[in-house]
Amino acid sequence: QVQLVESGGGLVQAGGSLRLSCAASGRTFSPYSMGWFRQGPGKERGFVATISWSGGRTDYADSVRGRFTISKDTTKNTVYLQMNSLKPEDTAVYYCAAKLNILSAYNFWGRGTQVTVSS
Repeated sequence: QVQLVESGGGLVQAGGSLRLSCAASGRTFSPYSMGWFRQGPGKERGFVATISWSGGRTDYADSVRGRFTISKDTTKNTVYLQMNSLKPEDTAVYYCAAKLNILSAYNFWGRGTQVTVSS
């Protein structure tokens, strides 16, 4: 099994920055890709960003492109989400997830970390 633990959430003013981390442990960890998702108040969980584990190819939701940066450290089995120019609408629980192969869904999920952006 794979365990994912997010950290780095908190309360920040609009325009501020936060850096989320997601540490993976468990079986030998070599996913196809890692992703960040979020669920805001009264909303469904949605895609934020993804990064391929071997090549580092990234993709972002339109709402965060240019403000958020996803990165990884394969030596630490950790993926990061640098969030800049935060807006109140970025308020959500942020989850990381792992996709083990190209054909699978995101199989493993963390419990989430709360990000609150005040206006």
